Amino acid sequence: MKFSLPPLAELPHLPFDTVIDTRSPAEFAEDHIPGAINLPVLSDEERARVGTIYVQDSPFRARKIGGALVARNIAAHLEGPLADREGGWQPLIYCWRGGQRSGAFGLWLREVGWRVRTLEGGYQSYRRAVVRQLYEEALPHRVILLDGNTGTAKTDILHLVAARGGQVLDLEGLANHRGSVLGLRPGGQPSQKGFESRVSAALAALDPARPVLVEAESSKVGERQVPPALWKAMRAAPRLRLTASVEDRTRYLCRAYADLFADLPLFKERLALLTRLQGRARIAEWHALAEAGEFQTLVRDLIERHYDSRYAKHRADRAAPAAEIAISLEGEGLDRAADAVMRHLGPG
Repeated sequence: MKFSLPPLAELPHLPFDTVIDTRSPAEFAEDHIPGAINLPVLSDEERARVGTIYVQDSPFRARKIGGALVARNIAAHLEGPLADREGGWQPLIYCWRGGQRSGAFGLWLREVGWRVRTLEGGYQSYRRAVVRQLYEEALPHRVILLDGNTGTAKTDILHLVAARGGQVLDLEGLANHRGSVLGLRPGGQPSQKGFESRVSAALAALDPARPVLVEAESSKVGERQVPPALWKAMRAAPRLRLTASVEDRTRYLCRAYADLFADLPLFKERLALLTRLQGRARIAEWHALAEAGEFQTLVRDLIERHYDSRYAKHRADRAAPAAEIAISLEGEGLDRAADAVMRHLGPG
């Protein structure tokens, strides 16, 4: 029995106990409906093998071999992850288009006696909804940007605003990247589609009637592109600009990037990516400072010679900020900054 995809805002409240993605692990890893689990009916290798046989040998032979593989894999799921499910369990299953893979899985689940539904249009119906939201339609949200030069603790303040009940969209968290060439985080970044799914789910959970605080990013967070509808809203949004002394920012960044400094080869590798902008001589100078453990000097140099000038260039074509908030990054300074931002956001 088919189930039509509801509006994206309703996905967290689907009337099912489990959402099952029956596609291969690689397809699932690239992107999937939020909250779904992966019970593939074909592994990546099996899917490639069956596809090759279909194209190079015989569609009939491919279906026969694929059928045997699917049956074995479904049996393994029934004996494994699904072994403890009771008779009243109600799953929603999907594959790429809502066709053969979810159809085969659904047939066996129904034979067991479970009340299973299959997503009409499969993953593609979900992906089309995300594309409409992030590429084709104007966002209904009222975005306010949290701006400030590198080292003004924008992400920390964003989280403090969220803890105070403010609505925020944490793009760096969703992209798993700190937003600069030194911004790698463990685990790497999601795929572009995966990033867009995270953004879509986060937006769907926000109240369009209240302001949404977003950190002022470039059009990319690491290697992930900010979706067009959101980027358009960010470009038109009013900005709150944080300001802090270079000394304060240097100390803050030395604390914030301590994990990266601890891996000296990786840190030097990331610095080398700035060669085109800074030249070989300066990169060699920064490498020498890193090797000597002179991170305070290095970070201050990065602020003054690289980050501040690039921020100034990016801001050249933008209107003046709606407000400037001078902050301290020591002691209770971040809490006071978050309180100031909350006052500017207002009650609505």
